[in-house]
Amino acid sequence: MALFRRSPRPGTVRGSGSADLDHLRAFAASRAGVEGFVEPETHTTATTLVLVAGDGEWTRRRVDSPKAAFDLGRRLGLPVYDVAATGYPSRMREWTAARKAAGEPRAH
Repeated sequence: MALFRRSPRPGTVRGSGSADLDHLRAFAASRAGVEGFVEPETHTTATTLVLVAGDGEWTRRRVDSPKAAFDLGRRLGLPVYDVAATGYPSRMREWTAARKAAGEPRAH
């Protein structure tokens, strides 16, 4: 059993996989009022899509590109925004704060 996992090539960012997309689809299908927020790629993190439900529950997974995130939103019938332009919805912060106050684990 490896204690530390390395990316296939040092210095590379792991891309998305089918499990990431399956998770996003399942989250969107099982919650009401879901919106997407695309987070840009950084030196250490791939482009990600944050889905936020109407009650503020949220999840984040890797996607291949901003275009892939917007395409997924279109296929799922969800509005998707560039988080750099819109910021995160306050309901997301409120949901996270309530979970933290209750001592519950972080979002999935």
